Amino acid sequence: MRVVILCGGESAERDVSHASGRSVAPALLDRGHEVTLVDPAAGVPVLAGPLQPGAAVEEIAVGKEPPSPADRQRLQHRMHAALTGGPVLELLRGAELVFLALHGGWGEDGHVQALLERARLPFTGADSAACAAAWHKARAQAVLDAAGLPVANRVPWRPGTREVPRAARELVAAGPVVVKPVAGGSSVSVHRVDSLPELELLADAHAGEELMVEPFLPGREFTVGVIGSRALPVVEIELTTPLFDYAAKYQPGGVSEVCPARVPDGFARRLQDMAVRAHRALGFGADAYSRTDVRCDGHGAPMCIEVNALPGLTATSLLPLAAAGAGWAYPELIQRIADLARPSAR
Repeated sequence: MRVVILCGGESAERDVSHASGRSVAPALLDRGHEVTLVDPAAGVPVLAGPLQPGAAVEEIAVGKEPPSPADRQRLQHRMHAALTGGPVLELLRGAELVFLALHGGWGEDGHVQALLERARLPFTGADSAACAAAWHKARAQAVLDAAGLPVANRVPWRPGTREVPRAARELVAAGPVVVKPVAGGSSVSVHRVDSLPELELLADAHAGEELMVEPFLPGREFTVGVIGSRALPVVEIELTTPLFDYAAKYQPGGVSEVCPARVPDGFARRLQDMAVRAHRALGFGADAYSRTDVRCDGHGAPMCIEVNALPGLTATSLLPLAAAGAGWAYPELIQRIADLARPSAR
């Protein structure tokens, strides 16, 4: 097939997305596809291609810190223009498949998916409605809760508009809490907070942002990928830091990831069932893939933390690790994702 990979984009996960795209490209080339690598937010959006099978693709490392938000408005302007007209859109129209290696922001909140749907272009991953449902963590957890899945208590908070909500004060009085943006990925701006003064200090740094406060869960952490309707082997994330934050995710030595997780078979099946139920509850169909993150409380009971609509596909990402646990080489995982893509409506 003629495949265009979209990567980069305008979000805080721009570096991660570039790394994913440059990992996906050689996997597709290995399977005999023609590949063009595109960053729709870049000044020169075509990064490489059209590449024929056997071509080399330069890999890049993920930076130690996410990019600054200062340039996001400029990147958004470029990205919207590229996806709604001009040579990039024509390039997409000429492709048989758009492979989404975007993470965060417009790439994962349903924005790009809606544009591609409007242009009637085939693409990988969930549709715009499912992406939007999963992207807002507080609303997603409400959906999972209504579907009978275990989730932690959560309190919305927008610093700068009002004082710390009473419910959030009660949570931090009972023990450590985690404060994070309701929309975001790669654990950017996630904080562990142990006291009310610490919580109040976050108000200035996150004024105007929509945050979520929830209890810190001290137990083991797992993640489960779902491809179509199949759950992959469970991955355990063994942390060297209190939180699985951006630095831990993308820098060597920050975390140990074990697949398959060293847990009883019954517990592994329970986690896999939770992931499939979460996948379906948020509207992910048999043509999509996802990754559900789970953390256990102090009693060992697993809680759904979030569902990722376009999980990372870098060399160190969790979904490829889980696929390897199922016996799939990386190119096979990428081909399976491509095979799931909905047919073109053109």
